[in-house]
Amino acid sequence: MTLPALRVRGSHRSRGTPVAYIAAILVVGVTLVPMVYVFLGGFRTTAQINADPAGLPSPWVLDNYLAILTAGSFWRFLGNSALIAAVATVLAVALGSMAAFALSRYSFKGRDALYGLFTLGLLFPIGVATLPLYLMLRQLDMLENPFGVAIAEAAFSLPVTIVILRPFMRAIPGELEEAAVLDGATRLGFFWRILLPLSAPALTTVAVLAFVTSWNAYLLPLLVFNEPQNFTLPLGVATFQSQYTQDTARVLAFTALSMLPALGFFVLAERRIVGGLTGSVKG
Repeated sequence: MTLPALRVRGSHRSRGTPVAYIAAILVVGVTLVPMVYVFLGGFRTTAQINADPAGLPSPWVLDNYLAILTAGSFWRFLGNSALIAAVATVLAVALGSMAAFALSRYSFKGRDALYGLFTLGLLFPIGVATLPLYLMLRQLDMLENPFGVAIAEAAFSLPVTIVILRPFMRAIPGELEEAAVLDGATRLGFFWRILLPLSAPALTTVAVLAFVTSWNAYLLPLLVFNEPQNFTLPLGVATFQSQYTQDTARVLAFTALSMLPALGFFVLAERRIVGGLTGSVKG
């Protein structure tokens, strides 16, 4: 490679770097600025917000957050969301891993068509199926039941779970399975003892995605739950906003607290999500 070529490449790189930095700053600004505004708004009074909407807390007010944290309704909403999200995540990961195992390690007629059907599920919006799901849950007498919502949300998490897990499992060498069979392991034993541990990065990825998706779900719980004691956190935020329409600061505080669990969970698992998706793409 000649020296001029190196200079040309270096010049392109130097011109591209500021553009990338500016784009990253814009994305971070669009993402973080509203969140920072919500969190800081909870430390102000409604009068301060009305007087100076873009100002900083002066003085800092803790009453909004303390009032919400000491109220039982917030923790009840939080517990309902945690229960539904945990059940939906366990079901999605368990069923998705078994389906991905069959689609990646077994050869049978219609395997690719079945996988394509799951892939099409990524394009199927939950809003289209909300009314049929509501009628089905009513027939099964599962309205006002958190498990009815969890099962439905797990079903909608299955397509992305299988799409991520299948190539990851398929990339695991067949020699490992042959060696396990020679050692006396069954297909189920290979799946449980070898394949699942090796697929841990992808399993973590789909678990986080299923949990966050279920945690943020709004439409289906809105139709299934009518009793306030069964509301999830997103429904609790909407209810709180309708009750305290004039108290903007307290609404911002409630919204900020409702974002913290999912945000913290996602931030802690960010590296595992990236690792799982990278392994899936390579597979």
